[in-house]
Amino acid sequence: MSSLLKSALVAVSGLCLACSAAQQTPPWEAANPIQPIPASPLGIEQNLADLPDPPTPERVRLGRWLFHDKRLSADGTISCGTCHIPAHAFSEPTPVSTGIGGQKGGRKSPSFVNQAWTLYPHFFWDGRAATLEAQALGPVENPIEMGNTHTAMLSTLQGIQGYAPYFQEAFGTPEITLERVAKAIADYERTRMSGNSPWDRWRHGKDEAAVSDAVKKGHDVFFNKGGCSQCHFGQNFTDSRFHNLGVGWSAEKAAFADVGRFAISQDSTELGAFKTPTVRDCTKHAPFMHDGSLATLADVVEHYNKGGNANPWLSPMIQPLGLTEEEKQALVAFMEALDGEGYQDSPPTAFPL
Repeated sequence: MSSLLKSALVAVSGLCLACSAAQQTPPWEAANPIQPIPASPLGIEQNLADLPDPPTPERVRLGRWLFHDKRLSADGTISCGTCHIPAHAFSEPTPVSTGIGGQKGGRKSPSFVNQAWTLYPHFFWDGRAATLEAQALGPVENPIEMGNTHTAMLSTLQGIQGYAPYFQEAFGTPEITLERVAKAIADYERTRMSGNSPWDRWRHGKDEAAVSDAVKKGHDVFFNKGGCSQCHFGQNFTDSRFHNLGVGWSAEKAAFADVGRFAISQDSTELGAFKTPTVRDCTKHAPFMHDGSLATLADVVEHYNKGGNANPWLSPMIQPLGLTEEEKQALVAFMEALDGEGYQDSPPTAFPL
């Protein structure tokens, strides 16, 4: 056999092997490759690697599938990502969420960006979940959200052959358990961080021109006259506590449409109180408040400026502010300058079969 023919045969053989290897990579794996754990963006002081049980690339990849897989719901129409939309910083652009069968919930989905670190272990608007793992599983069994049971969800996942190798990869064995599903989803959520906003670059001395004079004025209003930083503080601009702002109060009925934290704590001082949301990326979160009742950031500023809605349990922190029109506009500009980067993602285009 001539050397030329041998070379040709070797080349063809190599091409066939390459083609075979490519064919063996499932499309869902190609659409969701393992990624390194991201570094924290400017403005976020901790690193994921410093957590007691840091996310792993394998768990995060698995969690990304599970987060966006509609088969976790009772009718295969709703995923976590249906209401926690990446393009909206994992919130949603509607006043309240829509679950299976088109059912409407009573609250808007809050963002979980930067929730790997929280001052207090409170998740959901009313703080009913103590961990991200518990938060991840809650909607699965909610009858107007994903409408499933944990048992049925596990049965569905266990019946999808393609998932077992990724549970093996992420956890060391192929068993699909409730704890593992929760851990994988929560670890994916932990990697959704936001920072390096124009405000961060200005505040950390990276770029003096990163923000306008209006933003700088708004910064001063936020941290001083406006008193916003009483509750919106720290790297994620939230105290993770609960406050009554009068949202949802009906003076005519002398009642709240939603009692908020009180349903969990049974503490009458927490009637109508809801968890402080982050101000980061808030331009992606409209409409605002737990019920989506305030359409714009200007509306939010005006709500605080007037001192909220009077009711017997109004937080003593909420007082009329007396802001000028210029100060109101500057405050909005400041919040707009908190739009960051690091959380951005899009749903996988294919899932294990």
